[in-house]
Amino acid sequence: MTVEQRAVDTIRVLSMDAIQKANSGHPGMPMGMADIGFVIWSKFLNVDPAAPT
Repeated sequence: MTVEQRAVDTIRVLSMDAIQKANSGHPGMPMGMADIGFVIWSKFLNVDPAAPT
């Protein structure tokens, strides 16, 4: 398992946990969009934790 796949799987698990704890929502969209969200975040967004503004 690659680091990328592990990150996507983690996004899916955290999404399912949040939906379960809220006792509301449908997990289909977060489960299906986890790959796309990961690619956008890691390849296209320029995020600098030292300067979050």
